[in-house]
Amino acid sequence: MVSNGRVLSVNVTSVVHEGAWTGSEGRTGIDKRSVGGRVALKNNGVEGDVIIDRNVHGGYDAAVYAYAQEDLIWWEKEIGQTIAPGRFGENLTTQGIDVTHAVIGERWAIGSAILEVSQPRIPCRVFAGFWERPTLIKEFTKAGRPGTYLRIIQEGDIGQGDVVTIVHRPGHGITISNLYAAKSGDRSLISEITKVPELSETYREWALKILSSN
Repeated sequence: MVSNGRVLSVNVTSVVHEGAWTGSEGRTGIDKRSVGGRVALKNNGVEGDVIIDRNVHGGYDAAVYAYAQEDLIWWEKEIGQTIAPGRFGENLTTQGIDVTHAVIGERWAIGSAILEVSQPRIPCRVFAGFWERPTLIKEFTKAGRPGTYLRIIQEGDIGQGDVVTIVHRPGHGITISNLYAAKSGDRSLISEITKVPELSETYREWALKILSSN
């Protein structure tokens, strides 16, 4: 087992926003802020968090969202703004672990929970609306720093300062970065992506469809 980082902040929904920018449900729980104490990860979700549109958010393959402090700092320099933990809608703000290049199916032990790297976050208009930055989707895609969704393999509780330990890493080598690049138009690894055992069924169907059309 290798300790690769720690949890800088655990974030859950602070305010449920309403408005034209909040998507088809007219509400969103994207506004997440740091909380103290231990937080339970169970029932495919984060205790205290709010998921409104479950057609596109939450569920087994997107139970927890992690974003790296190193990427927050990059964005601060890029756009000239201070960015607090949770601003990207992430449940876990991490430090010292390479989230972007995490391998699909990689497992992290945090607190008493075990999580599994599943898929990148794809930006949407709710994200851009929350930031009040119409160009954000394009900027986020170009930056290639999507963060990762995680499955809850073992329920447990986590807290600020917990060590993140990689307890398993598959040998196929397909990373969050590879999958995000494929979703963004780079089809060079589509064949390899379809063979990843830990790939979500939604992504597998998408990748197979792309492969069959070539």
